[in-house]
Amino acid sequence: MPQSLNLVFCGTPAFAVPTLQTLSEAGHSVRLVVTQPDRPRGRGMELAPSPVKQCALKLGLPVTQPDKIKNNEEFRAQLATLKPDAIIVVGYGRIIPQWMIDLPPFGNLNLHASLLPKYRGAAPIQWAIARGENSTGVTTMRIDAGLDTGDILLQQEMPIAPNDTAETVAPRLATVGAELMVETLSGLQAGTVRPRPQDHSQSSLAPILKKEDGRIDLHLTAREICNRMRGFQPWPGAFTSFRGKNLHVWNAAVGERSLPPGEILVEADFFYAGCGAGPALALLEVQLEGKKRMLARDFIHGYHPRSGEKLG
Repeated sequence: MPQSLNLVFCGTPAFAVPTLQTLSEAGHSVRLVVTQPDRPRGRGMELAPSPVKQCALKLGLPVTQPDKIKNNEEFRAQLATLKPDAIIVVGYGRIIPQWMIDLPPFGNLNLHASLLPKYRGAAPIQWAIARGENSTGVTTMRIDAGLDTGDILLQQEMPIAPNDTAETVAPRLATVGAELMVETLSGLQAGTVRPRPQDHSQSSLAPILKKEDGRIDLHLTAREICNRMRGFQPWPGAFTSFRGKNLHVWNAAVGERSLPPGEILVEADFFYAGCGAGPALALLEVQLEGKKRMLARDFIHGYHPRSGEKLG
């Protein structure tokens, strides 16, 4: 039976919470939880703790929230005093400095939401779906000085269903990843998990999302647009313009008509937009700027789009 390890846990978003919970339940001693400072949220912009901080407080674990870590001597001394066997990093949101990498004997172990070396970067779940992947997974890796370039420890694959979105895939990956991190620690203790280098020639990037990533490129195919719409939920979503106003597309499908890119076709309660090679995009649920979200038929009856008009 593996012994309990002394751990420091660095994480911020909801994706990291299952790993923190599972490590604690597995009997490991989480000596300190490091998370981002409280941020303004909501309409009132009141300071709110991160999901990881909320979890840590419920578990009765000590929390620290440094603004910076690279040249933070107080924080460095705090971690050195704790003498962690490993530092676990899940979506912390800060670059791990070399002094932290060098501190624990088992290293800084990261849970990354892709099958590395594919989709290195800040938004691996979103880009895997946006690019039409049928599967993704999680990787535990040993952090080095690069961007998700460290040696792979363990991996587990997971299918992406045709109707999956980033919002449905992320919680499943987080649960799978939590168990994989516990398995990784056990394997490192037993000597059965051996780090292996990534094949850097097979790498791809998943950069942080920008608002503009949600703008629908009507020269893409309908399938490509639908994939991006699924991947970019809840933000930046998918949007275009209609009659000079922003039109958010909440739901769409591959249609059965073929039209020039951007051209509208209205047939009874069906609303199509031409796109790249192949069939048009069937708009199922939309929201015009300043108006409520509505089904395509309600949009047609309310705003009377005409065949031949343009989106974008």
